[in-house]
Amino acid sequence: MKVDRVETRPILLRPERPIGSALGQLHAFGCILVTVRADGLTGENIVFTLNDRRTKVLRALIDEMADLVIGQDPGHIAGFWSRAWRDVNFMGHKGMPVMGISALDGALWDLAGKRAGLPLYRMLGGASARVPAYHSGGLWLDRSTDELVAEAESFKAAGFTAMKMRLSAGDPDWNIARVRAVREAIGPKIRLMADANQGLTENDAIRLGRRLEEFDLTWFEEPLPAWDVEGLARVAAALDTPIASGETDYTRYGFRRMIELRSADILMPDLQRVGGVTEFMRVGHLAEAHDLPVSSHLFPEQSLSVLGALANAHSLEVMPWFSELYCERLDFADGSAIVPERPGFGFTFDEDRIRHLERQGA
Repeated sequence: MKVDRVETRPILLRPERPIGSALGQLHAFGCILVTVRADGLTGENIVFTLNDRRTKVLRALIDEMADLVIGQDPGHIAGFWSRAWRDVNFMGHKGMPVMGISALDGALWDLAGKRAGLPLYRMLGGASARVPAYHSGGLWLDRSTDELVAEAESFKAAGFTAMKMRLSAGDPDWNIARVRAVREAIGPKIRLMADANQGLTENDAIRLGRRLEEFDLTWFEEPLPAWDVEGLARVAAALDTPIASGETDYTRYGFRRMIELRSADILMPDLQRVGGVTEFMRVGHLAEAHDLPVSSHLFPEQSLSVLGALANAHSLEVMPWFSELYCERLDFADGSAIVPERPGFGFTFDEDRIRHLERQGA
């Protein structure tokens, strides 16, 4: 079997209302649907840009990298990864070059699962058919306190036993009041995470983190800019609340540095930026060798299979930004996501929905 061709399709998605976060207003997602075809089988994957910025550049990069897989055995994924790593050396081993590798790597793994007739998590070793999940698609900064409480209560009523809210770089009293309101609304047994989206300074993170400890947070996420792993290590050492970080780190080398410095208690690789399924698994096993858990960032339909293959999986982030693009839906029971037993990732593009979105964007 050889790869016949690689296809990329751009899709613009807009949330029902703009999303307010420390990263700024999010009003659109420029999605690139990636399909690798080989002997009548297809492997599918998705990558994206925020606010549709540089989507054309990322798509062009993936199209350019297709020559690394066309005519090659799609099952030799480690071989592809090694070729791609050498190929992007001049451009660098962070940013869009790694995103391009991730886009093709994920599609190849989906194809491999379909070719074998096996769910991907079993092909990768299989650890658990269920992964604890938390709702991350709400509790944004632009919500009023009353809206926060109502949304948190709705997540709890839907069966979620964990959820994440966002923090601002502004008035710490404002943050504390909002966290208190959510904690009181959901009670002490629901796991609550708080994400600063890299918006704080080291001193402010320590001060705010100490005040947050009364709320028994599961983790305090990304308090500092992603590049300040040394400062993050000092924050982690100063607080009792676990620090979660890593969504903006690239490949095992970025995570190796975090582990060496003890910058985080929970590592959070992102499938698009870490280097795809191949590198996510490497990071997962590296973390396990240091007795650290891993959570996921975005892409729940794909991340679920990867976490299901890791014994040190902590939580699946349920961010439903792209869920409408799939025929299948995530299934949950008792606060956990059920890893699908369907071949590959277990989620396939909904062509009717995609064509509708294409017509809207035409």
